[in-house]
Amino acid sequence: MSFPDTIGAPETGAPPAAGRKLGLALLVIATAQLMLVLDDTIVNVALPTIQRSLHVPASHLNWVASFYALTFGGLLLAGGRAGDLFGRLRMFRGGLVVFAAASMAGGLASDSTVLLVARAVQGCGAAIAAPAALSLVTTTFPAGPERTRALGVYGGMAGPGSVLGLLLGGTLVEYVSWRWVLFINVPIAVAVLLASRILVSGDREHGRLDLIGALTATVGTGSIVYGLTSGSTNGWGDPVTLACLAAGAVVLAGFVVRERSYRTPLVPIAVVRDRSRAGAYTVMLLLGAGMLAMFYLLTLYMQIVRGYAALHTGLAYLPVIVGTGVAVGAAPRLLMKAPARAVIAAGLILYAGAMLWCASQLTPAADYFAVILPALLVAGIGSGLVFVAATAVAVHGVAPHDSGAAAGLLNAGLQVGAALGLSALASIAATVTRNHQTGHTVAAALTDGYASGLVVAAVFFAAGAVVALATVRTRITGPEMTIS
Repeated sequence: MSFPDTIGAPETGAPPAAGRKLGLALLVIATAQLMLVLDDTIVNVALPTIQRSLHVPASHLNWVASFYALTFGGLLLAGGRAGDLFGRLRMFRGGLVVFAAASMAGGLASDSTVLLVARAVQGCGAAIAAPAALSLVTTTFPAGPERTRALGVYGGMAGPGSVLGLLLGGTLVEYVSWRWVLFINVPIAVAVLLASRILVSGDREHGRLDLIGALTATVGTGSIVYGLTSGSTNGWGDPVTLACLAAGAVVLAGFVVRERSYRTPLVPIAVVRDRSRAGAYTVMLLLGAGMLAMFYLLTLYMQIVRGYAALHTGLAYLPVIVGTGVAVGAAPRLLMKAPARAVIAAGLILYAGAMLWCASQLTPAADYFAVILPALLVAGIGSGLVFVAATAVAVHGVAPHDSGAAAGLLNAGLQVGAALGLSALASIAATVTRNHQTGHTVAAALTDGYASGLVVAAVFFAAGAVVALATVRTRITGPEMTIS
Protein backbone atom coordinates (compact mmCIF):
# COMPACT_ATOMS: atom_id res chain seq x y z
CA MET A 1 0.00 0.00 0.00
CA SER A 2 1.36 3.45 -0.86
CA PHE A 3 0.19 6.97 -0.43
CA PRO A 4 1.58 10.39 -1.28
CA ASP A 5 3.40 12.52 1.22
CA THR A 6 0.61 14.96 2.06
CA ILE A 7 1.92 16.73 5.13
CA GLY A 8 2.36 20.37 4.47
CA ALA A 9 1.36 20.22 0.84
CA PRO A 10 1.03 23.72 -0.62
CA GLU A 11 -1.82 25.38 1.23
CA THR A 12 -4.31 27.90 -0.06
CA GLY A 13 -2.89 31.40 -0.12
CA ALA A 14 0.71 30.33 0.50
CA PRO A 15 3.25 31.56 -2.05
CA PRO A 16 5.17 28.79 -3.85
CA ALA A 17 8.11 27.65 -1.74
CA ALA A 18 10.13 26.91 -4.89
CA GLY A 19 10.52 30.62 -5.57
CA ARG A 20 12.00 31.34 -2.16
CA LYS A 21 15.51 31.15 -0.84
CA LEU A 22 15.11 27.71 0.64
CA GLY A 23 18.67 27.59 1.88
CA LEU A 24 18.14 30.66 4.06
CA ALA A 25 14.77 29.35 5.22
CA LEU A 26 16.37 26.09 6.31
CA LEU A 27 19.14 27.98 8.09
CA VAL A 28 16.57 29.99 10.05
CA ILE A 29 14.55 26.94 11.10
CA ALA A 30 17.62 24.84 11.90
CA THR A 31 19.16 27.63 13.97
CA ALA A 32 15.99 28.00 16.01
CA GLN A 33 15.77 24.24 16.60
CA LEU A 34 19.46 24.11 17.49
CA MET A 35 19.04 26.87 20.08
CA LEU A 36 16.03 25.21 21.70
CA VAL A 37 17.67 21.78 21.86
CA LEU A 38 20.95 23.29 23.00
CA ASP A 39 19.26 24.53 26.16
CA ASP A 40 18.56 20.94 27.24
CA THR A 41 22.26 20.57 28.05
CA ILE A 42 23.99 23.95 28.04
CA VAL A 43 23.50 24.37 31.79
CA ASN A 44 24.85 20.89 32.61
CA VAL A 45 28.53 21.82 32.67
CA ALA A 46 27.62 24.95 34.63
CA LEU A 47 25.78 23.04 37.39
CA PRO A 48 28.68 22.83 39.88
CA THR A 49 29.33 26.57 39.42
CA ILE A 50 25.62 27.41 39.71
CA GLN A 51 25.38 25.29 42.85
CA ARG A 52 28.18 27.28 44.50
CA SER A 53 26.98 30.66 43.22
CA LEU A 54 23.28 30.35 44.14
CA HIS A 55 23.62 27.79 46.98
CA VAL A 56 21.41 25.20 45.28
CA PRO A 57 20.92 22.05 47.44
CA ALA A 58 22.59 19.02 45.86
CA SER A 59 19.28 17.12 45.85
CA HIS A 60 17.67 19.88 43.76
CA LEU A 61 20.53 20.40 41.30
CA ASN A 62 19.01 18.27 38.54
CA TRP A 63 15.91 20.51 38.65
CA VAL A 64 17.87 23.25 36.89
CA ALA A 65 17.96 20.94 33.88
CA SER A 66 14.69 19.05 34.33
CA PHE A 67 12.45 22.13 34.85
CA TYR A 68 13.20 23.21 31.29
CA ALA A 69 12.57 19.74 29.86
CA LEU A 70 9.41 19.40 31.96
CA THR A 71 7.60 22.53 30.76
CA PHE A 72 9.03 22.12 27.27
CA GLY A 73 7.62 18.61 26.99
CA GLY A 74 4.46 19.17 29.00
CA LEU A 75 3.27 22.12 26.91
CA LEU A 76 4.47 21.00 23.49
CA LEU A 77 1.11 19.52 22.56
CA ALA A 78 -0.60 22.81 23.30
CA GLY A 79 2.15 24.68 21.47
CA GLY A 80 1.76 22.52 18.40
CA ARG A 81 -2.01 22.92 18.33
CA ALA A 82 -1.69 26.68 18.88
CA GLY A 83 0.39 26.90 15.71
CA ASP A 84 -2.37 25.18 13.73
CA LEU A 85 -5.06 27.47 15.16
CA PHE A 86 -3.36 30.87 15.45
CA GLY A 87 -0.71 30.75 12.72
CA ARG A 88 2.55 28.82 12.72
CA LEU A 89 4.81 31.76 11.93
CA ARG A 90 3.10 33.94 14.53
CA MET A 91 3.53 31.30 17.23
CA PHE A 92 7.11 30.64 16.14
CA ARG A 93 7.97 34.29 16.66
CA GLY A 94 5.99 34.57 19.90
CA GLY A 95 7.70 31.51 21.35
CA LEU A 96 11.12 32.93 20.54
CA VAL A 97 10.26 36.21 22.29
CA VAL A 98 9.17 34.36 25.47
CA PHE A 99 12.26 32.15 25.30
CA ALA A 100 14.63 35.10 24.94
CA ALA A 101 12.99 37.07 27.76
CA ALA A 102 13.17 34.10 30.14
CA SER A 103 16.81 33.53 29.19
CA MET A 104 17.63 37.10 30.14
CA ALA A 105 15.78 36.74 33.46
CA GLY A 106 17.58 33.48 34.25
CA GLY A 107 20.95 35.02 33.54
CA LEU A 108 20.15 37.84 35.98
CA ALA A 109 18.84 35.46 38.69
CA SER A 110 19.93 36.29 42.23
CA ASP A 111 18.78 33.02 43.79
CA SER A 112 17.87 29.49 42.81
CA THR A 113 14.10 30.14 42.90
CA VAL A 114 14.31 32.85 40.24
CA LEU A 115 16.55 30.63 38.13
CA LEU A 116 14.16 27.67 38.33
CA VAL A 117 11.17 29.84 37.40
CA ALA A 118 13.11 31.30 34.46
CA ARG A 119 14.04 27.80 33.27
CA ALA A 120 10.38 26.77 33.44
CA VAL A 121 9.32 29.83 31.40
CA GLN A 122 12.10 29.10 28.90
CA GLY A 123 10.50 25.71 28.43
CA CYS A 124 7.13 27.37 27.79
CA GLY A 125 8.64 29.51 25.03
CA ALA A 126 10.38 26.51 23.52
CA ALA A 127 7.12 24.53 23.61
CA ILE A 128 5.49 27.21 21.44
CA ALA A 129 8.38 27.69 19.00
CA ALA A 130 9.64 24.13 18.44
CA PRO A 131 6.53 22.49 16.91
CA ALA A 132 5.92 25.64 14.86
CA ALA A 133 9.48 25.29 13.48
CA LEU A 134 8.84 21.73 12.30
CA SER A 135 5.48 22.74 10.82
CA LEU A 136 7.21 25.57 8.98
CA VAL A 137 9.46 23.00 7.31
CA THR A 138 6.38 21.39 5.79
CA THR A 139 4.78 24.68 4.72
CA THR A 140 8.00 26.23 3.33
CA PHE A 141 9.49 23.25 1.49
CA PRO A 142 7.63 21.44 -1.31
CA ALA A 143 7.04 17.70 -1.00
CA GLY A 144 9.87 15.68 -2.46
CA PRO A 145 13.68 15.89 -2.20
CA GLU A 146 13.70 19.46 -0.81
CA ARG A 147 11.46 18.56 2.11
CA THR A 148 13.26 15.27 2.70
CA ARG A 149 16.58 17.08 3.01
CA ALA A 150 15.06 19.76 5.23
CA LEU A 151 13.53 17.15 7.55
CA GLY A 152 16.90 15.39 7.69
CA VAL A 153 18.65 18.60 8.75
CA TYR A 154 15.90 19.41 11.27
CA GLY A 155 15.98 15.92 12.75
CA GLY A 156 19.76 15.96 12.86
CA MET A 157 19.88 19.08 15.04
CA ALA A 158 18.96 17.29 18.27
CA GLY A 159 22.16 15.27 18.76
CA PRO A 160 24.69 17.97 17.78
CA GLY A 161 22.61 20.59 19.61
CA SER A 162 22.84 18.67 22.86
CA VAL A 163 26.61 18.31 22.54
CA LEU A 164 27.15 21.86 21.30
CA GLY A 165 25.29 22.97 24.44
CA LEU A 166 27.88 21.19 26.57
CA LEU A 167 30.80 22.59 24.58
CA LEU A 168 29.45 26.13 24.45
CA GLY A 169 28.45 25.98 28.10
CA GLY A 170 31.93 24.87 29.11
CA THR A 171 33.53 27.67 27.12
CA LEU A 172 31.26 30.35 28.60
CA VAL A 173 31.68 29.11 32.19
CA GLU A 174 35.46 28.90 31.78
CA TYR A 175 36.06 32.30 30.19
CA VAL A 176 33.05 34.49 30.98
CA SER A 177 30.41 33.46 33.54
CA TRP A 178 27.82 30.75 34.08
CA ARG A 179 25.19 33.44 33.49
CA TRP A 180 26.14 33.58 29.83
CA VAL A 181 24.85 30.04 29.25
CA LEU A 182 21.48 31.81 29.43
CA PHE A 183 22.36 35.25 28.03
CA ILE A 184 23.70 33.68 24.81
CA ASN A 185 20.15 32.81 23.72
CA VAL A 186 19.11 36.45 23.42
CA PRO A 187 21.20 37.51 20.37
CA ILE A 188 20.51 34.18 18.63
CA ALA A 189 16.74 34.56 19.11
CA VAL A 190 16.83 38.16 17.86
CA ALA A 191 18.74 37.12 14.72
CA VAL A 192 16.25 34.32 13.98
CA LEU A 193 13.31 36.68 14.50
CA LEU A 194 14.73 39.20 12.04
CA ALA A 195 15.31 36.49 9.42
CA SER A 196 11.97 34.73 9.90
CA ARG A 197 10.20 36.77 7.21
CA ILE A 198 11.53 34.26 4.65
CA LEU A 199 9.28 31.53 6.07
CA VAL A 200 5.81 30.52 4.83
CA SER A 201 3.18 30.20 7.56
CA GLY A 202 0.41 28.39 5.69
CA ASP A 203 -3.29 28.59 6.46
CA ARG A 204 -4.78 28.60 9.93
CA GLU A 205 -7.36 26.09 11.09
CA HIS A 206 -10.55 26.69 13.07
CA GLY A 207 -11.18 25.39 16.56
CA ARG A 208 -10.38 25.95 20.23
CA LEU A 209 -7.17 25.34 22.15
CA ASP A 210 -7.60 22.80 24.96
CA LEU A 211 -5.81 24.65 27.76
CA ILE A 212 -7.21 22.32 30.42
CA GLY A 213 -5.74 19.36 28.57
CA ALA A 214 -2.37 21.11 28.31
CA LEU A 215 -2.39 21.92 32.04
CA THR A 216 -3.36 18.35 32.89
CA ALA A 217 -0.49 16.90 30.84
CA THR A 218 2.02 19.25 32.47
CA VAL A 219 0.79 18.73 36.03
CA GLY A 220 0.71 14.96 35.63
CA THR A 221 4.23 14.79 34.24
CA GLY A 222 5.50 17.28 36.82
CA SER A 223 4.04 15.28 39.68
CA ILE A 224 5.85 12.15 38.53
CA VAL A 225 9.12 14.05 38.06
CA TYR A 226 8.84 15.46 41.59
CA GLY A 227 8.02 12.02 42.97
CA LEU A 228 11.09 10.50 41.31
CA THR A 229 13.30 13.28 42.66
CA SER A 230 11.79 13.01 46.14
CA GLY A 231 12.31 9.25 46.19
CA SER A 232 16.09 9.59 45.95
CA THR A 233 16.26 11.87 48.99
CA ASN A 234 13.32 10.85 51.20
CA GLY A 235 13.12 7.16 50.30
CA TRP A 236 10.78 5.29 47.98
CA GLY A 237 8.39 4.48 50.82
CA ASP A 238 7.95 8.14 51.75
CA PRO A 239 4.26 9.16 51.72
CA VAL A 240 4.93 12.32 49.70
CA THR A 241 6.90 10.35 47.10
CA LEU A 242 4.18 7.74 46.72
CA ALA A 243 1.43 10.36 46.64
CA CYS A 244 3.16 12.33 43.87
CA LEU A 245 3.76 9.24 41.74
CA ALA A 246 0.18 8.04 42.19
CA ALA A 247 -1.30 11.49 41.56
CA GLY A 248 0.79 11.90 38.41
CA ALA A 249 -0.41 8.56 37.05
CA VAL A 250 -4.05 9.41 37.79
CA VAL A 251 -3.82 12.89 36.22
CA LEU A 252 -2.16 11.54 33.07
CA ALA A 253 -4.85 8.86 32.80
CA GLY A 254 -7.41 11.66 33.03
CA PHE A 255 -5.60 13.49 30.24
CA VAL A 256 -5.87 10.42 27.98
CA VAL A 257 -9.60 10.09 28.74
CA ARG A 258 -10.15 13.78 27.98
CA GLU A 259 -8.26 13.61 24.69
CA ARG A 260 -10.37 10.68 23.53
CA SER A 261 -13.65 12.51 24.16
CA TYR A 262 -12.85 16.21 23.67
CA ARG A 263 -14.14 17.80 20.46
CA THR A 264 -10.84 19.54 19.57
CA PRO A 265 -8.13 17.52 21.35
CA LEU A 266 -4.48 18.49 21.58
CA VAL A 267 -3.66 15.15 19.99
CA PRO A 268 -6.14 14.40 17.18
CA ILE A 269 -6.83 10.69 17.08
CA ALA A 270 -5.88 10.61 13.38
CA VAL A 271 -2.32 11.60 14.32
CA VAL A 272 -1.69 8.65 16.63
CA ARG A 273 -3.92 6.07 14.96
CA ASP A 274 -1.16 5.08 12.57
CA ARG A 275 0.95 2.37 14.23
CA SER A 276 4.22 3.46 12.66
CA ARG A 277 3.76 7.04 13.77
CA ALA A 278 2.81 6.00 17.31
CA GLY A 279 5.89 3.80 17.41
CA ALA A 280 8.12 6.70 16.36
CA TYR A 281 6.70 8.88 19.13
CA THR A 282 7.36 6.13 21.69
CA VAL A 283 10.91 5.73 20.40
CA MET A 284 11.48 9.46 20.91
CA LEU A 285 10.19 9.17 24.50
CA LEU A 286 12.62 6.36 25.32
CA LEU A 287 15.50 8.05 23.49
CA GLY A 288 14.97 11.26 25.46
CA ALA A 289 14.74 9.31 28.72
CA GLY A 290 18.25 7.96 28.32
CA MET A 291 20.02 10.67 26.35
CA LEU A 292 19.73 13.72 28.62
CA ALA A 293 20.42 11.58 31.68
CA MET A 294 23.59 10.26 29.99
CA PHE A 295 24.88 13.78 29.47
CA TYR A 296 23.99 14.71 33.05
CA LEU A 297 25.66 11.67 34.64
CA LEU A 298 28.83 11.75 32.55
CA THR A 299 29.19 15.49 33.08
CA LEU A 300 29.08 15.04 36.85
CA TYR A 301 31.51 12.13 36.62
CA MET A 302 34.02 14.14 34.61
CA GLN A 303 33.76 17.28 36.75
CA ILE A 304 33.30 15.86 40.25
CA VAL A 305 35.17 12.54 40.10
CA ARG A 306 37.84 13.33 37.52
CA GLY A 307 38.10 17.05 38.25
CA TYR A 308 37.75 18.24 34.65
CA ALA A 309 37.28 21.96 34.14
CA ALA A 310 34.05 23.09 32.48
CA LEU A 311 35.70 23.68 29.09
CA HIS A 312 37.56 20.38 29.29
CA THR A 313 34.23 18.64 29.94
CA GLY A 314 32.59 20.32 26.96
CA LEU A 315 35.46 19.34 24.66
CA ALA A 316 35.18 15.75 25.88
CA TYR A 317 31.81 15.50 24.10
CA LEU A 318 33.17 16.34 20.64
CA PRO A 319 33.09 12.65 19.58
CA VAL A 320 29.28 12.79 19.80
CA ILE A 321 29.21 15.60 17.22
CA VAL A 322 31.52 13.63 14.94
CA GLY A 323 29.44 10.47 15.24
CA THR A 324 26.15 12.31 14.77
CA GLY A 325 27.46 14.16 11.73
CA VAL A 326 28.47 10.89 10.08
CA ALA A 327 25.09 9.31 10.87
CA VAL A 328 23.01 12.29 9.70
CA GLY A 329 24.84 12.23 6.38
CA ALA A 330 24.36 8.49 5.97
CA ALA A 331 20.80 8.16 7.31
CA PRO A 332 18.90 9.41 4.20
CA ARG A 333 20.77 6.91 2.00
CA LEU A 334 20.18 4.10 4.48
CA LEU A 335 16.48 4.93 4.57
CA MET A 336 16.33 4.54 0.79
CA LYS A 337 17.74 1.01 1.06
CA ALA A 338 16.42 -0.37 4.35
CA PRO A 339 13.14 -0.20 6.29
CA ALA A 340 12.90 2.71 8.70
CA ARG A 341 12.41 0.31 11.60
CA ALA A 342 15.79 -1.27 10.87
CA VAL A 343 17.57 2.10 10.81
CA ILE A 344 15.93 3.22 14.07
CA ALA A 345 16.59 -0.11 15.80
CA ALA A 346 20.23 -0.17 14.65
CA GLY A 347 20.79 3.31 16.05
CA LEU A 348 19.25 2.44 19.40
CA ILE A 349 21.19 -0.83 19.69
CA LEU A 350 24.43 1.05 19.02
CA TYR A 351 23.48 3.58 21.70
CA ALA A 352 22.61 0.84 24.22
CA GLY A 353 25.86 -1.00 23.55
CA ALA A 354 27.87 2.18 24.01
CA MET A 355 26.27 2.82 27.41
CA LEU A 356 26.79 -0.75 28.61
CA TRP A 357 30.44 -0.61 27.55
CA CYS A 358 31.00 2.72 29.29
CA ALA A 359 29.25 1.59 32.49
CA SER A 360 31.24 -1.65 32.67
CA GLN A 361 34.58 0.16 32.29
CA LEU A 362 33.85 3.24 34.42
CA THR A 363 36.13 3.63 37.45
CA PRO A 364 37.35 6.68 39.38
CA ALA A 365 40.52 6.58 37.25
CA ALA A 366 39.07 5.40 33.90
CA ASP A 367 41.04 6.61 30.89
CA TYR A 368 39.01 9.00 28.75
CA PHE A 369 40.47 7.82 25.43
CA ALA A 370 40.00 4.15 26.21
CA VAL A 371 36.51 4.28 27.78
CA ILE A 372 34.53 7.49 27.33
CA LEU A 373 35.65 8.59 23.86
CA PRO A 374 34.67 5.39 21.99
CA ALA A 375 31.38 5.21 23.90
CA LEU A 376 30.47 8.79 22.96
CA LEU A 377 31.47 8.28 19.32
CA VAL A 378 29.21 5.24 18.96
CA ALA A 379 26.43 7.00 20.91
CA GLY A 380 26.61 9.89 18.43
CA ILE A 381 26.25 7.55 15.47
CA GLY A 382 23.29 5.85 17.12
CA SER A 383 21.47 9.07 17.99
CA GLY A 384 21.95 10.53 14.51
CA LEU A 385 20.37 7.49 12.87
CA VAL A 386 17.41 7.55 15.27
CA PHE A 387 16.68 11.27 15.04
CA VAL A 388 16.61 11.41 11.26
CA ALA A 389 14.66 8.19 10.73
CA ALA A 390 12.15 8.71 13.56
CA THR A 391 11.47 12.32 12.50
CA ALA A 392 10.73 11.25 8.93
CA VAL A 393 8.34 8.52 10.12
CA ALA A 394 6.61 10.67 12.74
CA VAL A 395 5.54 13.51 10.44
CA HIS A 396 4.72 11.47 7.37
CA GLY A 397 1.15 11.31 6.13
CA VAL A 398 -0.29 13.86 8.56
CA ALA A 399 -2.93 16.20 7.14
CA PRO A 400 -1.77 19.84 6.90
CA HIS A 401 -4.26 21.01 9.53
CA ASP A 402 -2.77 18.55 12.05
CA SER A 403 0.90 19.16 11.26
CA GLY A 404 1.44 21.35 14.34
CA ALA A 405 -0.05 18.72 16.64
CA ALA A 406 2.08 16.02 15.05
CA ALA A 407 5.23 18.12 15.43
CA GLY A 408 4.32 18.92 19.02
CA LEU A 409 3.84 15.26 19.84
CA LEU A 410 7.21 14.34 18.32
CA ASN A 411 9.05 16.95 20.36
CA ALA A 412 6.93 16.21 23.43
CA GLY A 413 8.04 12.59 23.38
CA LEU A 414 11.68 13.64 23.44
CA GLN A 415 11.29 16.33 26.12
CA VAL A 416 8.90 14.48 28.43
CA GLY A 417 11.18 11.47 28.16
CA ALA A 418 14.14 13.70 29.04
CA ALA A 419 12.41 15.10 32.14
CA LEU A 420 11.26 11.69 33.38
CA GLY A 421 14.48 9.91 32.48
CA LEU A 422 16.70 12.54 34.08
CA SER A 423 14.74 12.44 37.31
CA ALA A 424 14.64 8.62 37.37
CA LEU A 425 18.30 8.04 36.52
CA ALA A 426 19.55 10.82 38.78
CA SER A 427 17.52 9.23 41.59
CA ILE A 428 18.94 5.78 40.84
CA ALA A 429 22.48 7.14 40.76
CA ALA A 430 21.97 8.95 44.09
CA THR A 431 20.48 5.84 45.72
CA VAL A 432 23.33 3.57 44.57
CA THR A 433 25.92 6.12 45.69
CA ARG A 434 24.32 6.37 49.13
CA ASN A 435 24.19 2.59 49.50
CA HIS A 436 27.84 2.19 48.44
CA GLN A 437 29.31 4.78 50.78
CA THR A 438 30.26 2.19 53.39
CA GLY A 439 33.62 0.62 52.55
CA HIS A 440 34.16 2.76 49.43
CA THR A 441 35.80 6.09 48.78
CA VAL A 442 33.53 8.99 47.86
CA ALA A 443 34.82 8.87 44.27
CA ALA A 444 34.14 5.13 44.01
CA ALA A 445 30.63 5.47 45.42
CA LEU A 446 29.81 8.31 43.03
CA THR A 447 31.20 6.35 40.07
CA ASP A 448 29.11 3.30 40.97
CA GLY A 449 26.02 5.51 41.02
CA TYR A 450 26.77 7.08 37.64
CA ALA A 451 27.51 3.67 36.10
CA SER A 452 24.20 2.29 37.38
CA GLY A 453 22.37 5.19 35.75
CA LEU A 454 24.08 4.47 32.44
CA VAL A 455 22.98 0.83 32.60
CA VAL A 456 19.35 1.91 33.02
CA ALA A 457 19.78 4.34 30.11
CA ALA A 458 20.91 1.37 28.00
CA VAL A 459 17.72 -0.46 29.01
CA PHE A 460 15.65 2.49 27.73
CA PHE A 461 17.47 2.44 24.39
CA ALA A 462 17.09 -1.32 24.02
CA ALA A 463 13.36 -1.02 24.77
CA GLY A 464 13.13 1.63 22.04
CA ALA A 465 14.71 -0.77 19.55
CA VAL A 466 12.08 -3.40 20.40
CA VAL A 467 9.29 -0.85 19.94
CA ALA A 468 10.66 0.22 16.56
CA LEU A 469 10.91 -3.33 15.26
CA ALA A 470 7.41 -4.18 16.50
CA THR A 471 5.53 -1.09 15.31
CA VAL A 472 7.23 0.91 12.55
CA ARG A 473 6.27 -0.18 9.04
CA THR A 474 7.06 2.98 7.06
CA ARG A 475 9.61 2.61 4.27
CA ILE A 476 11.13 5.51 2.35
CA THR A 477 11.55 4.86 -1.37
CA GLY A 478 11.81 8.37 -2.73
CA PRO A 479 9.45 11.36 -2.60
CA GLU A 480 6.80 8.99 -1.27
CA MET A 481 6.73 6.54 1.61
CA THR A 482 5.22 3.12 1.44
CA ILE A 483 3.99 0.72 4.05
CA SER A 484 5.73 -2.61 3.78
